[in-house]
Parts: sequence; C-alpha cells; structure tokens
Amino acid sequence: MPDDKNNAPETSGNKKEKQSFQQGNRFPKSKGPKFNFSFYWIYALIALLFFAVEFFSWGGGAKDIQSFQEFEQNYLHSNDVEKIVIINKERAEIYIKKEKLKDEKYKDVRSKSISNAENPGPHYAFNIGSIETFEKQLEEAQKDIPKEDRVKVIYVKGDSFWQEIWGWLPFVIMMLLFWVFVLRRMGGTGGSQIFNIGKSKATLFDKDLQVKITFADVAGLEEAKVEVMEIVDFLKNPKKYTSLGGKIPRGALLVGPPGTGKTLLAKAVAGEAQVPFFSLSGSDFVEMFVGVGASRVRDLFRQAKEKAPCIIFIDEIDAVGRARGRGPSFSANDERESTLNQLLTEMDGFGSNSGVIILAATNRADILDRALLRPGRFDRQIYVELPDMNGRKEIFKVHMKHLKLDKSVDVEFLAKQTPGFSGADIANVCNEAALIAARRNKTTIERQDFLDAVDRIIGGLEKKNKIISPQEKRVIAYHESGHAAISWLLRYAHPLVKVTIVPRGQSLGAAWYLPEERQITTREQMIDEICAALGGRAAEEVTFGTISTGALSDLEKITKQSYAMVTIFGLNEKLGNISYYDSSGNQEYSFQKPYSEKTAQTIDEEVSKIIESAYSRSKTILSAHKDQLDKLAQRLLEKEVIFKEDLEELFGPRPPEFDKDKKEDTPKNVQDPALTQNGTAAVQPSGGAPDGNTVTA
Repeated sequence: MPDDKNNAPETSGNKKEKQSFQQGNRFPKSKGPKFNFSFYWIYALIALLFFAVEFFSWGGGAKDIQSFQEFEQNYLHSNDVEKIVIINKERAEIYIKKEKLKDEKYKDVRSKSISNAENPGPHYAFNIGSIETFEKQLEEAQKDIPKEDRVKVIYVKGDSFWQEIWGWLPFVIMMLLFWVFVLRRMGGTGGSQIFNIGKSKATLFDKDLQVKITFADVAGLEEAKVEVMEIVDFLKNPKKYTSLGGKIPRGALLVGPPGTGKTLLAKAVAGEAQVPFFSLSGSDFVEMFVGVGASRVRDLFRQAKEKAPCIIFIDEIDAVGRARGRGPSFSANDERESTLNQLLTEMDGFGSNSGVIILAATNRADILDRALLRPGRFDRQIYVELPDMNGRKEIFKVHMKHLKLDKSVDVEFLAKQTPGFSGADIANVCNEAALIAARRNKTTIERQDFLDAVDRIIGGLEKKNKIISPQEKRVIAYHESGHAAISWLLRYAHPLVKVTIVPRGQSLGAAWYLPEERQITTREQMIDEICAALGGRAAEEVTFGTISTGALSDLEKITKQSYAMVTIFGLNEKLGNISYYDSSGNQEYSFQKPYSEKTAQTIDEEVSKIIESAYSRSKTILSAHKDQLDKLAQRLLEKEVIFKEDLEELFGPRPPEFDKDKKEDTPKNVQDPALTQNGTAAVQPSGGAPDGNTVTA
C-alpha cells in the first residue's frame, strides 16, 4: 500500500484525507488521544476548593471572648483557668481545669462539636494586642494571689502555612479519590459521563476495529443485498459513477419485520465497505436533559465529516424519528423533536455532508416523520421481508456451517417445515436442535432433533406431568380432532398435519397447520379458515351437547379475522367495497370512529353473521362425519400424537383437483407439516383461559 507522504497532495484538512483515501489509503492516519479541556473541570475545582475552605475553617474549637476584662471577671477570678498559651505573641488561648468543666457555664466548650468527645482545649481565646500590655494586666489581676498559685503562661510559636497544608493533605487526597470514583461510576472507565454528555455515543469501526461479517454471511436477502452493495461499490469506485454525473444516495432506510436481518445487513456493509463506519442506536440520542440529543447529533456528524468518506448506521431510528405532532399525550417531547430537527438539518441542511452516507433500520416505518423519508435524506427504502422457501434454505445453510449434522438432515425439507420463519427464528431452530441433541447424548444432530426444535419454538415446552382429568382429556381430544377433520375436509383450509393433546407451553393441546405461502387471500379462503378454527368448539357441541372455554384462542382469532373482512378488506356484500383502514397510523390517536353508530351496528351484525354461519357449517360437516370423528378422537387419546397418515386412513386422501360446483368436502393436495396463515409458524392450542393462547413464533 502506498505511503501517505508520497501520494497525498500537500493540502490540509479533509481534502488531504479524501485524496489519500481515493489513492489507496482507505483510512487516514489515526491521531493520538487528545485531552479535551472543558469548563466543567473549572466548576469541579471551585467546588472542591469551597469544600476544602469549609473544612479548614473548622479548626481550634476555642470559643472567642471579647476582651481581657471579660476573661478576668468570668474565668480568672473564679480560679478556673489551668493555663494560658500565647500564640505568636498575638492570641491567648485559655485552658479550663478538667474538674471545672463539669460546671454548667462550661457546657458549650465541654466537648467537641464533631465527635462529642471531651475537649482537651483550648476552650477560649482572645486577641491580646500588645504582649507587654497583656502581661501588665495579668500581673495586676493576680497581685493578691501567691506566685505559686498563679496561672501558668506559656509562649509558643504557631504552625506555618505549609505545616497546616500537610495536616489537611490526607483529607484532600481522600476527597479527590472519592470524586474520581463517583465520576467513573457515572461515566464508565473513560471518565465522567456528565462532562461528555453532549458527545456522540457512536462506536467507530475502522482499520483498528474491523467488522468480520461480509455479504457471504447474509443469506435470503438477495434483493436488499443488491441495493446496499451499490452503496459499497460507490465508496470503493467513486469515479465509476461520478464520471457519468451521478451522485451517491444520501441515505438508505432498511425496513422490515423483526428478525429479518436488517442489522446483520448493516454489519455486512461495514465489513465490506472498508471505510470508517459509525454505529449507534436511535435511543442513544434520547436524554432527559434538553438539548443533549441535538448536541450529540452535531458531534456525530462533525466526527463523520472528519472521517469522510464514511457510513453512519442508526439502528431503531424510530426512537428519535417519530413523526412530529403525533402521539397519544397532549404534551410534546421537546427534547425528542429538537433532536429530530437537528438530524434533519444535518442530513440535508444548508451545510454540505459530502462523503457521509446514512444507513438506518426500523420495523415501524409508518410512524416516521415524512420529512425524514423524503429524497435528499433517505433516498431509498430497502424492504427486508420474511424469506421465501429458497431464502430459508440458504439461511439454514449459513447457520449449519458449524453444526455436526447427521446424514438424515435435509435442508430443503426443513425449509418447507418453517414457512414464515425469519432469519432469527431459523438461527434459533438450529441452536435449539443442537441443544436437544446434546441433551439426548447424541454425537450428531439428526432430522428429528430439528423437528422437535421447530415444535419447541412454535408451541413451547411439553408439559407431560401436567395433571388433567380423564374427562378434560377426552374433551381436548375431540376439540383437536374437530380442528383436524374440518381442516382436512374443507377446500381452502390449511391442512392440519399433526395434532397432539400433550400440554405444550400455555396450551392444553396443539394442532400444527401447513399454511400456503400466498400473497393475497380470497373471501372463500378466509371463510374456510374461520370454519376450521371453529371446528374444535363445533366438535364439542356435536359430541357432548355442550361447549367449554377451550376455544378462547380460536374465538379471538376468528373475531379479529371477521372484523378485518368487513372493515378493512371490503369483503362484505352489505357494506360493500369500503375500507376503514388508515395506513398512516393517525387513526390510532383519533377520539372518534371513522363511521357512524348505525354503520357500527351494521358491522357488528355482519361479523356475527359470518361467524355463526361458519359455526353452523362446521357442525354440519362434523355431524356428517361423526363416525370418523369418534375414531380420530379415540386414536388421539391412545397415541396422544397423530399425523396426516391417520387422517388419510380415516377420511381418505385429499383429491388433487376440485369440483368447481362443490365448495366443501373437497380439499386440495396436502403438503408437509406445519403451521398457519400469513407465513407465521404457529400452533392452534386448546384449553380454557388462560391456557388457551395462540403461540406464534
């Protein structure tokens, strides 16, 4: 690599660093640590001196008296004085006899004010003026007293200033050590946070602290990788784009559900770009002190301009970028809004930020301020979505690199078992499978370990020791059999391929579905899914003539789905093609509904019709297949877990094609195990509240 001195032109400031970067020196020479002077240190020093002066002023413990006459009348004539000490021929210190200190008039000087211990003296003091005058007055006052009984006078020379300093030095050192300890506790080992409260908290990754993650470690995000790789390529080869008159985007916003790999993608950019990379969270700007967030934004961009070209990554930017004026409370957060205003100004204000690229990540892009999303600030919004089957396959391969796998493990099979799983979910599956295999004392991880890991993550841990009465167990078996039968027999319902009545997590029973990975859903598909969800309660009524609380999660799911059909998707004939959904999110903070009371009554009636019609349909289907339902429930009671093979044996295979004139009892081909609609892996549990909760991955 060429040397800076031989290649960089003789200029100063940012030009030298930029040209050095373009000619091969990716990073300018790092300067040594600087001591940043702050006026806060002056304030601390003044406070320390104030405390020192206060402690110095405690000295002596002697009570001042006004004159020699007061001393003579109150203490000398009563023969209470033990001795008089003359300090530097200027001040007389009076020591009272120990036996006389017990008198009431000496209670003020009897003990020390700090420790309440006996005060050895001096007890009183006064200024004597001239030493000759004092000696003459003392001689006159004791002329009638024999010489051997007169008060003893001692002349001493007082301590010097430096002797006093040495006496207080240990205390001052102790106070300094305590001060340093408190500051380190407040701000970490680097010093006091209170003195650097306006400084940026961004972590700088450069040639000294490199990120090891590259794009090879990111799987299942091919479209998003293409977008961010263009940014990296621009930083490496700027002339390729600038020669055509193009400009690099100012910023890119990574948007997607939690766990899809937004932060991982940003780490890969840091590892690939080979330029200074500042990383911090949106919450790092938020502080209880007004103006601190804006100060940190200014300091961050000041550092970035010095290191340009560079990248700034702000994770969870919604913590500071929430739309101004939106919120359920009446009082605005001035500190957060001032921070956002400063961020907007720095990203595209009057000043220039050439060479500084901002990456940000959030899963709540709908609540961000519109000024933040406009071109010139975040020019691009990169959507990081849940991976499809091919994406899940690649993610499994990445996380399986360091695992000891058995030959029975099929990556493509596992990708089919996990529709709707994010990259974080798949990483959790691989780790959980390794833990399960280790718990079973295996030397390799087998296929069954992965399947058990999927079940563990979706439904929770099995609770085989949970006490359930035989009658309750029978009700749960028929409930789960009802779900299985309806999902197998209806045309558009997700096929249920595994059922268990072993308690798992918070549920008393669980049923695994295999959802179809589709982007849109028809009205018929939603109706069939509602019927399948009500199959458990319908089976209870058909078999026992009564219903239980075990359908709590089922009812919650279908109620939300039915209201969505009517008010959001416009799938109701009576209300027509109307949607009350507000994608901007402002409706959340509205004090009134976007429709009248009469319309609200109509919505409730239509939702009730949808649910009751589906419930009647489920009961009709189960009544027509009562014998198969009884056999399925009995087999479930015996085995506790049944699979799609048992359903095929009792109900027959699902035909590959549909009869167009027949909308029920003719399902389509079953696939392989698992989960629920919209791609989210889930189980359909049974059991009363609070056990009847839907568990989602």
